[in-house]
Amino acid sequence: MKKYDLIVVGGGFAGVASAISASRRGVRTLIIEKSNALGGASTNCLVNPFMPTQTHINGEKIELNRGIFEEIKRKLKERNAMRWEGFLEEELKLILNRMVKDSGVDLLFHAYLSETCVENGKIKSVSLATINGIEKIEADYFIDATGDAQLSYLSGVPCVQGRESDGLCQPMTLCFRIGNVDMDKFLASASQMQEEYKKAQTNGEIKNPRENILFFQTPTENVLHLNTTRIIKKSPTSVYNLTEAEIEAREQVFEIYEFMKKHAQGLENSYIQSTGAQIGVRESRRIIGKYTLIQQDCKECRKFEDAVVACNYDIDIHNPSGTGTSHYYFGDGEYYTIPYRCLVPIEIDNLLVAGRCISTTHEAQASYRIMPVVCCIGQVAGAAMSMAIKEKIKPCDINVSCLQEELKRDNFFIGI
Repeated sequence: MKKYDLIVVGGGFAGVASAISASRRGVRTLIIEKSNALGGASTNCLVNPFMPTQTHINGEKIELNRGIFEEIKRKLKERNAMRWEGFLEEELKLILNRMVKDSGVDLLFHAYLSETCVENGKIKSVSLATINGIEKIEADYFIDATGDAQLSYLSGVPCVQGRESDGLCQPMTLCFRIGNVDMDKFLASASQMQEEYKKAQTNGEIKNPRENILFFQTPTENVLHLNTTRIIKKSPTSVYNLTEAEIEAREQVFEIYEFMKKHAQGLENSYIQSTGAQIGVRESRRIIGKYTLIQQDCKECRKFEDAVVACNYDIDIHNPSGTGTSHYYFGDGEYYTIPYRCLVPIEIDNLLVAGRCISTTHEAQASYRIMPVVCCIGQVAGAAMSMAIKEKIKPCDINVSCLQEELKRDNFFIGI
């Protein structure tokens, strides 16, 4: 049985940053990913573009989410693989592979977490379903970057899911691309298309409950990106619900595409180019940690003593039960911070959590769940774990002031 200092489960932005951050500090690290590529929602679900996270402080434009995320963006630009905040997924896959390997991280694809072994409040090993059968791997410390808190859940960490009133999660979405679009003609007719969509939805001609057609231009000429299917009232942590969601979402893809061809210009010679390899999940389980970030913390722009990440993305809640999307936007110069305690589960002494499944409420999660922020959360988790490993202590017992200083040396913005 193989043994590591640290195992990171999940190869999305949070997991990649966790693994790189720890390995660069001399930690023998393995990252486990269930698919065939790193990048998580960006590469598996076609989630694109990156959401903006800039603001102005004392008249100066500030990028709130830097560090490893900024490295990734720079490498995309160097390869001419990024326009505006949109990026080319295939280039991103290559870049993340190289960054992980260059940092000395071991990487295991096609491995699905199926079971954990917990003894005396510590995870001892994980069991993985693979083409070889069940593989069991040990480590001294673990980071849960699964997005669904899968490692935490299987290890007995208390979790919650969805909004507090009924447990419903934000809708799942299958993103898709339309190729060979005459973009000038399409953009000129888009507003009229949206009006027709509202009428069709009112008349019951459209099954998709989303209130409009959400589209983005891409770095690829004549390719349109759609983030507009909406699957409601299904659990992202039920394999049966997920299967139903994938089937329903694919029907919505073709419903929307056929509607667009009928009511917009520039799509006469277009075609559905691709859909995400899997449906995108905005929200599922969240751990219960040493502190739970709430909506009021965000709106009041709280700056915690143990702050480790800053965020100003709006509280963007896609209605879990139907149509409509609510927003709470932060003003220029406003941001809140995420405390380190949100990454620390109340149980399991050798575990940290990174990504959208940290300890927060439904409303707070709707703001920080974007890729730039979860990447920074991951970098924090990796740095914190390296401190715990070197000192042979629990991650909850590290000196957070020292962690903050170390992050700042990595060109991190933590907001205090």
